[in-house]
Amino acid sequence: MKEKIEQLRKLNQQAEIGGGEARIEKQHTSGKLTARERIDLLLEKGTFVEIDKFVTHSCYDFGMEKQKTLGDGVITGYGIIGKRTVFVFAQDFTVFGGALSETYAKKICKIMDMAMQLGAPVIGLNDSGGARIQEGVRSLAGYAEIFLRNSLASGVIPQISAIMGPCAGGAVYSPALTDFIFMVKESSYMFITGPEVVKSVTQEEVTKNELGGSEIHTTRSGVAHFSADNDIDCILKVRELISFLPNNNMEEPPFVPTTDSPNRRDLTLNDLIPTNPNQPYDMKELIHSVADDRNFYEVQEDYATNIVVGYIRLNGKTIGVVANQPNSLAGTLDINASVKAARFVRFCDAFNIPLLTLVDVPGFLPGVNQEYEGIIRHGAKLLYAYCEATVPKVTLITRKAYGGAYDVMSSKHIRGDVNFAYPTAEIAVMGADGAVNILFRKEISSSKDPEATRKELQDDYRDKFANPYRAAELGYVDEIIEPSVTRERLIRSFELLANKRQSNPPKKHSNIPL
Repeated sequence: MKEKIEQLRKLNQQAEIGGGEARIEKQHTSGKLTARERIDLLLEKGTFVEIDKFVTHSCYDFGMEKQKTLGDGVITGYGIIGKRTVFVFAQDFTVFGGALSETYAKKICKIMDMAMQLGAPVIGLNDSGGARIQEGVRSLAGYAEIFLRNSLASGVIPQISAIMGPCAGGAVYSPALTDFIFMVKESSYMFITGPEVVKSVTQEEVTKNELGGSEIHTTRSGVAHFSADNDIDCILKVRELISFLPNNNMEEPPFVPTTDSPNRRDLTLNDLIPTNPNQPYDMKELIHSVADDRNFYEVQEDYATNIVVGYIRLNGKTIGVVANQPNSLAGTLDINASVKAARFVRFCDAFNIPLLTLVDVPGFLPGVNQEYEGIIRHGAKLLYAYCEATVPKVTLITRKAYGGAYDVMSSKHIRGDVNFAYPTAEIAVMGADGAVNILFRKEISSSKDPEATRKELQDDYRDKFANPYRAAELGYVDEIIEPSVTRERLIRSFELLANKRQSNPPKKHSNIPL
């Protein structure tokens, strides 16, 4: 028995060394942790249980039969974050550059199947050079098997991808199918075709970072949701995200006790909205004010900054926040903001996360480019997402809610459950300036003092229409509240809606305007 145990220990050591000490040192020199170090940091100490530790590839071409490594370049298994089970795979760049083989893919598929059956999140730590060329189409088949499981798991269990090294070609589509993507500055990149191919086809010279680094994907393309300074920062951010999410679509998000009083009032909110309706302010101040311990976990912070999305807790319960940002493009809805918010709303709805919508929107962003790029279709995505959502929805209009954008931002008419407004709210078809120019064009042009007449008419329009009281009279707003009591009212509303039951007509699936 001693010999058998000794043999097992040697095989374990052999598997755990991956591509060898020299390659591990090279990984460290490049500022990256190894796959096993990343897993150890992600999971609670001593909780990781590895699966398929001794699996090797089955390729016999190009001399590959002489190059076999236990585990075959990916570490798979499960462990604990907080008190919750998660499944994880970590690609090992020290083994064949993390390149994916058929058996490597089967290892990932096995834990994804287990996660689906057991209702637990899957976290992928990606660091791979792509398909293992020596295996040809078998490697491509492996990718497709993973893609299939990503799509089947969507909306059933949370899927999180951390890009911690290269991710190129077909490999990018598995992260793209997951719910959230993290990237590490300077050491990670994602693209379909690399700089060399781009140069050969288009004659454009570009670096890997310029083509698909974290800054590009978190600010311009919107592919990635979070950017981290290094591997450690990335993994800590993944752990924090998991704390807001349920294990699966049949469970509620985790409850986190707080000492922050549900009755806490913030008198500074009474002065948050400027007197001048065209003056910007930071909507994040309101979000931080109402959140438990003023903590806001923002998603896609640097992309489409005219809308803000992310997670807070209200009296211990996870809430998804969607908010127009007057500090950026006056809070207008454009293509990128609509798509960003629509995806977030649909994720929250899929995983039983109630939605808080904070509205200060003057409308959709006008412009030839927006129309040519399809603002109608893309704006409809956000409208569709809100209409489709059956989770509790609470809406607060802080200032402007004009035109079709008022409808889109979780209005009462598209099944908003509880709709509040501040006294500063302006709910109308359009702003006073535009309305007066249309309604009173003749009166203004024939006036002896057109500017004075225009101003008088604008003031009159604001008094009659650009306020929340007409909407309140019609029941479109449930209550007009003082800003200082916002946290208390929101908490009571979500508690009221805790047992909400609502369903959509039976169908195979919807046809969102993609």
